[in-house]
Amino acid sequence: MKAILDTRQAAHDPKHFMAHGSRLANPEQPRRIEVLKGGAEAAGCRFEAPEDHGLGPIAAIHSAEYLTFLRTIHQRWTQMGGAADEVIPNVHPANRTDSYPRSAVGQAGYHQTDTSCPISAGTWESAYWSAQTALSGVAAVAGGERAVYALSRPPGHHAFADLAGGFCFLNNSGIAADALTRRGLRAAILDVDVHHGNGTQGIFYRRKDVLTVSIHADPLRFYPFYWGHAHERGEGEGLGYNLNLPLERGTGDDAYLETLDTALARIADFSADVLVVALGLDAYENDPLKGLAVTTPGFARIGAAIAKMGLPTLLVQEGGYLSDELGHNLRSFLEGFKGA
Repeated sequence: MKAILDTRQAAHDPKHFMAHGSRLANPEQPRRIEVLKGGAEAAGCRFEAPEDHGLGPIAAIHSAEYLTFLRTIHQRWTQMGGAADEVIPNVHPANRTDSYPRSAVGQAGYHQTDTSCPISAGTWESAYWSAQTALSGVAAVAGGERAVYALSRPPGHHAFADLAGGFCFLNNSGIAADALTRRGLRAAILDVDVHHGNGTQGIFYRRKDVLTVSIHADPLRFYPFYWGHAHERGEGEGLGYNLNLPLERGTGDDAYLETLDTALARIADFSADVLVVALGLDAYENDPLKGLAVTTPGFARIGAAIAKMGLPTLLVQEGGYLSDELGHNLRSFLEGFKGA
């Protein structure tokens, strides 16, 4: 299987995030790249560097105002007296229609939905090449490859059109699906990360040209809390083009696979030409951010079920955090996919 990776993704090296009121070490570490790369290579993937497809496909999803913020905020932030090394918000507007401030502190609160997406000197470069990795996967799939793995890091599915959050800055899966649509293909996004892809849902919620389906731990008591509930089906033209399938905490392989059957049936009814899989591996039973209980062999079953759809498929890396089994879980998924 062809795979895409750019080493500049390691420039983003976040140190902290806040959880339960505590300042903790950030789990979205550059070392994820080497662990995931090793797992993919063990499954037979052949890596190549992405091409630069420019800012246009990114700007088709993310606002120019937001992209300006991401490119410039760290330099502006560090010019303030007493500023920390990382941009972390401490104030937020009540609504997206509230006034847009000139202050770096105010803009951080406007464009960062939580404290788990700190911005450092290398964040923009890494996020840009993470998106280009996904876009090069688009080009490969559109060019005839049946399956491509895009090792995109930092991840993307919590990023809205003008909001970072949940370790995410640019919505790689959403950028990829939109780019495929602009090539005349009918694209569906299947998100199997343990967390709901709230940014992806927000981007496409009023669109009918991209189907969004997410299987995730029930957000009633799990991040992202405010999105991902079963009643959220889309709005306007997008009504019926968003499907959320929340699962009870601790759900294991068999129940997960039953829910996946429901997701794949909806994708079949959409008559997609191409599938984008937001490939989170944090549904693993021992993931540091665990909410579900998928086993390493379970990932092979998930990969096989998706492959049996028979669609050209772009696998875009999302979550999955450092544990002894992270690389093994990716290898299991990819081998299950290839074996089917």
